[in-house]
Amino acid sequence: MTALGVVFRPQLPPERLRALARAAEDSGLEELWLWEDCFLEGGISAAAAALAWTERLKVGVGLLPVPLRNVAVTAMEAATLHRLFPGRATVGVGHGVQDWMGQVGARAESPVTLLREHLDALRALLRGERVTVSGRYVKLDEVALDWPPAGAPEVLTGATGPRTLRLSGEAADGTILTASTAPEGVRRARQLIDEGREAAGRTDRHRVVVYLHTTTGPDAAARLRAEIEANGEDPVPEHGVAGDAGAVAKAVQRLVDAGADTVVLQPSADEPDPEGFVRFVAEEVRPLVP
Repeated sequence: MTALGVVFRPQLPPERLRALARAAEDSGLEELWLWEDCFLEGGISAAAAALAWTERLKVGVGLLPVPLRNVAVTAMEAATLHRLFPGRATVGVGHGVQDWMGQVGARAESPVTLLREHLDALRALLRGERVTVSGRYVKLDEVALDWPPAGAPEVLTGATGPRTLRLSGEAADGTILTASTAPEGVRRARQLIDEGREAAGRTDRHRVVVYLHTTTGPDAAARLRAEIEANGEDPVPEHGVAGDAGAVAKAVQRLVDAGADTVVLQPSADEPDPEGFVRFVAEEVRPLVP
């Protein structure tokens, strides 16, 4: 069955998270996704709170920008989430927005090299290994977690360009694609991911998570167009969906048919009723998505 989720957008104040997480839990939604966008809300702290306020809901962080984080700290925080809430947390990492990384003095000269080193070390630490590495960016000396997760959790990475998509296939357990990814883009991403997996000799499962711009209600089409244009994207139909539950379910299915495993509906920044949007997805869209 296709996994379906909703984004809690960090344009909402943190104090809104509890009500939205509870709405997701009570309505039966499977997944709630959070962003660590600069300079809004912390991904790990928000995820821990949402998981603590719920009992069944899965919570994903998509994504943590690796230039901001020492890999040992990322591993410690991820391991804590996985031990406190087994099977309910997903952590994704990525390059981060380069302009933001520059603002905090953390911009890497080679973002792909940094991401590769971070992924390799993070996955090894979460497997409970003792890691010594002296890379261009990641340097660890006999580092091991005292409290690793009971089983090695999946680590996802955000990717857009061909090099990072191939890297995701090689070094990550799943890929997060942005809401500007049309179905054909998902197919192309799968091809590049598979090239990376083949190069690394990997045969394990690789999950693809895709965000989808979604608006509903009487002014849905106008709000969707404004949202996409505000993001600097081309407002073509494939870059989002506006309409009722049936229209949204069809858009979700197009992404699934192209290779998505999880589709996360991304409301507009001006969504007037975020809790109502969650209930709409869980109660009206979910029954239409196989």
